[in-house]
Amino acid sequence: ADCVVIGGGIVGVCAAWWLAREGQNVVLVEKGSIGGEQSSRNWGWCRQQNRDARELPLSTRSLALWEQMGAEIGDNLGFRRCGLIYLSNDEAEIEGWAKWGRFARSAGVETHMLTAQEAAERGAATGKQWKGGVWSPTDGTADPARAAPLIAKSIETLGGHVVQSCAARGIERSAGRVSAVVTEHGTIRTPAVVVAGGAWAGSFLQQQGIFFPQASVRSSILSVAPGAQGLPDALHTAPVTVTRRADGGYTLATSGRANLDPTPGAIMGMRHFLPMFARRWRVLRPGGTQAWAAGFETRRRWALDQPTPMERMRILDPKPDAKVIAQTLARAQELLPELRKLSVQAAWGGYIDSTPDGVPVIDADVGIPGLVLAAGLSGHGFGIGPGVGHLVADMVLG
Repeated sequence: ADCVVIGGGIVGVCAAWWLAREGQNVVLVEKGSIGGEQSSRNWGWCRQQNRDARELPLSTRSLALWEQMGAEIGDNLGFRRCGLIYLSNDEAEIEGWAKWGRFARSAGVETHMLTAQEAAERGAATGKQWKGGVWSPTDGTADPARAAPLIAKSIETLGGHVVQSCAARGIERSAGRVSAVVTEHGTIRTPAVVVAGGAWAGSFLQQQGIFFPQASVRSSILSVAPGAQGLPDALHTAPVTVTRRADGGYTLATSGRANLDPTPGAIMGMRHFLPMFARRWRVLRPGGTQAWAAGFETRRRWALDQPTPMERMRILDPKPDAKVIAQTLARAQELLPELRKLSVQAAWGGYIDSTPDGVPVIDADVGIPGLVLAAGLSGHGFGIGPGVGHLVADMVLG
C-alpha cells in the first residue's frame, strides 16, 4: 500500500478518503467495526463556536468539507447547517462568549450575541427567561451513526481498501523509516502509516517507544424517541444539551459530567494532566475499573505474533453512569417540557481521549519517519474530522 491508516473512526476514514481520492493505494484497518467507538457515540455537533483559537481555522474548513464530501459521496452524511443556540443566566459565561465572539468575528466567523429578549425568543421552547446567549447560524450537526460508515464505503468506491476486524499490532522499520504494518491477519508493506486510533493511540505508540500523554474520560448519553414539537435542532445550556437526531428523536447530554476511570496511561501521564484536572475537578466524577479492564490504555509491551488487547476488546462499549443518565433526563425534561411525553430509546457510554491542553495532536514528526499521528481529539473529533483527515492526507502526500 502507499499508506496504511490505523483506526476506522471519523478521522481515520476521512484521512483514507482524501488519500484514495488523490489516487493513493490506501488500506484502512480497524480492529472492530467502522465508527464503532466514539465516532458514533458523540453529540453530532460540527461547530466553530467557542473553539480554541488554534483549532478554529480547522473547524471552519471542516464545515465546508462536510458539505463537499457529502456532495461527492452522493449522500449528505446527515450534515446540516442548522445553527447552534447557547443560552445562559450566568453573566460570566455570557461575557466569555462575547469575548470569544469578538475574536471570532475578526477571523470571519459568523456568531451573534443574544439579548435577553432574543434569547427568550430563540429558547421559546424552554418557557424560561434568559440573561443572554449566542446564535451561531453557520454551525450545524451531522449524523454520528451514518457518517463514518458512509465515508468508508466511498473509500472502496475510490479504489481504497477497508478491512474491519483486523487489528494493527505494530510497525516494522527499514533504515529507521516505516516499512510495514503488522496486523493480526498479515503484514502490509507500506512507506507511510497514519495512527488515528483514538483512545488506543497511546498504547499503540508505546510499542514504538513513543510516549504520548493521553487520558480518557467516560461520558454517558441517552436518546429519546421522535415526537417532540417546536424544539430547536441544537441547544446548549449549562444543565443539559439537546440535539435533534436524524430519526427525529433527540440526543440528551450533560457537558462536563464525565467519569474519570483510572488507567495505566492516565497514571503515567498524570503530571502532564494535573493543570487540567485542577481546573476541572468539580465536574469530573470518580470512575470505576471498566477502563483498566478494557486495556486500551495499557503501557505493557506486546508481541506481534500474539493476540493484543485490541483483539480482546474489539469495541469499547462502557456502561453509562446510571446517575448521570437519570440526572440528564430529568434536567432535559425540566428545561423542555415537550420531552416529557417521549420514551427513552437508549443510553450508552463512550471514552473521550484527551491531551493535556485539550487540543488535538496532528503531527508528522513524532520520531519515526513515515508515521503521522492524529489523536487526542479531546471531544472535538467528530465535527473537525473532515478537516483533520484532509490535513493528514496533505502531510502524507508532502
